[in-house]
Formats: sequence, C-alpha cells, structure tokens
Amino acid sequence: MTTHTNPPPRLPMVRRFWKPAFATGAGGTAVVLWLDEILLFGEEILALIFLPILAGVLYLLDIFIFKSQMPRREDLINPTDKGKAT
Repeated sequence: MTTHTNPPPRLPMVRRFWKPAFATGAGGTAVVLWLDEILLFGEEILALIFLPILAGVLYLLDIFIFKSQMPRREDLINPTDKGKAT
C-alpha cells in the first residue's frame, strides 16, 4: 500500500477563490455597468410615464383653485361699487 502525499499548494486562497475573483475582476464591472444602464433606462421610462399624470394632476388643481375666482352670474347682473375709488 503506497500513499502519495501531494505537496501543499503555494497559494490556497488563490486556488480556492479564483473563479469569483475572475468574475468580479474581469466581467463583474461590465455586468454592473450593464445593470446600471438598464436602471437608468427604466428611470427615464418611468419619468415619461409619470409626466402626463403629474401634468393632469396640476391641471385639475389649477381648475379647482381658480374656479372660485371666476365671477358668478349674480356678480355680473348686480354690480356693486366695491373697489371703486371715491
């Protein structure tokens, strides 16, 4: 019965983690940049979707605020002297 002993590896950490190190060092940056571009594109699409919605909300708010400032029919029929210089 013969037993062969292998010499201990010189750099066990490199041998153990070379795949994750390669993935993050060589291709990891490209993947992160790619995902960043996808997120930025999604942000622009969401902005284009919400822009008309927010414009509609502002338009309705404008109608409700300034509707009370419009003269009523009674105001036009019975003018008063309010605001007239004496």
